[in-house]
Amino acid sequence: MEKFLTDLFEGQTYDPNNFFLIAGPCVVEGEELVMEIADKVSTTCKNLGIPYIFKASYRKANRTSASSFTGLGDDTGLSLLKKVKERYKLPVTSDIHAHEEAAHAAEYIDILQIPAFLCRQTDLLIAAAETGKIVNVKKGQFLSGPAMKFAVEKIRKAGNENIILTERGTTFGYQDLVVDYRNIPWMQEHQTPVVMDVTHSLQQPNQTSGITGGNPQLIGTIAKAAIATGANGLFIETHPNPAVAKSDGANMLRLDLLEPLLQQLVKLRKAVI
Repeated sequence: MEKFLTDLFEGQTYDPNNFFLIAGPCVVEGEELVMEIADKVSTTCKNLGIPYIFKASYRKANRTSASSFTGLGDDTGLSLLKKVKERYKLPVTSDIHAHEEAAHAAEYIDILQIPAFLCRQTDLLIAAAETGKIVNVKKGQFLSGPAMKFAVEKIRKAGNENIILTERGTTFGYQDLVVDYRNIPWMQEHQTPVVMDVTHSLQQPNQTSGITGGNPQLIGTIAKAAIATGANGLFIETHPNPAVAKSDGANMLRLDLLEPLLQQLVKLRKAVI
């Protein structure tokens, strides 16, 4: 399980007893923004000894409203992710939504992320697996951790052992999510690293405004509980000014709040290992 992470974080300090971080803006809004976030977070993580993966979506295909921002164009978004990778020597990740996207995205990024709603899409999982890239599958809001074994089996049967699973909350009524922390050890039983998606688990989906709500004041609570229950990694979307973010601003962490939170989490991890 750990070899592909060791290879992924070549050039960074990787300690399997520590957690790694996947962080960035929800979507590629422009070069200046992605570079600002990558620079700030990579510096913070280097100082704290946290392996870091930069994340931003090159395309948002799952917006509630047809008027929502979906991206700058696939090639532009992917090229900016590759530029982050090369400038800051970081692995990068983004989500894909259809099987025909997998091979093209794999030319630019290191980890193909499968959105939660699509975690049972066989052709998407197989196409991602066949690229040979790491595949990060987010657990569907409608599934238990043990049920994710079927997604893992599909990827492994396609010849790819490089799998990450991500917990991102469970549907709790029409407009809320709740985190069941049992899913972290349950999904680790599939012999994969498990990430806690801190910010998306605080979403309040299906708002009548067409824009997802959130509870960002609980980001620290969710992150600390995930570290205490043994998560291998954390996923945190962050932005210098979430109020003007073009996607998911309601549940993102303000960029200047990330470093003090990570400092607390490093201390907590040392206390619980």
